[in-house]
Amino acid sequence: MSGYFSSHLRKIWLLYYDGFREMTVGKTLWAIILVKLFLFFVIIKFLFFPNILSRDFDNDRDRADHVRHELLDNPKRFPSHKI
Repeated sequence: MSGYFSSHLRKIWLLYYDGFREMTVGKTLWAIILVKLFLFFVIIKFLFFPNILSRDFDNDRDRADHVRHELLDNPKRFPSHKI
């Protein structure tokens, strides 16, 4: 059974390997896609999602207390929720 499985994996690997190796325009398109993914997930993360907890609090205990307070003790968070 494992020989059957490994031969299929090898065929799938060779299919993709040969396909990417023979590409001409596709390589440029994949490079553009990878650059865009890098920009989306790395650069934009730092611009739009700063680590506010590490900026505002000095240690993990203070950060945890703040998150706990915001989730549990803040009535503005869930206005229809009655405790």
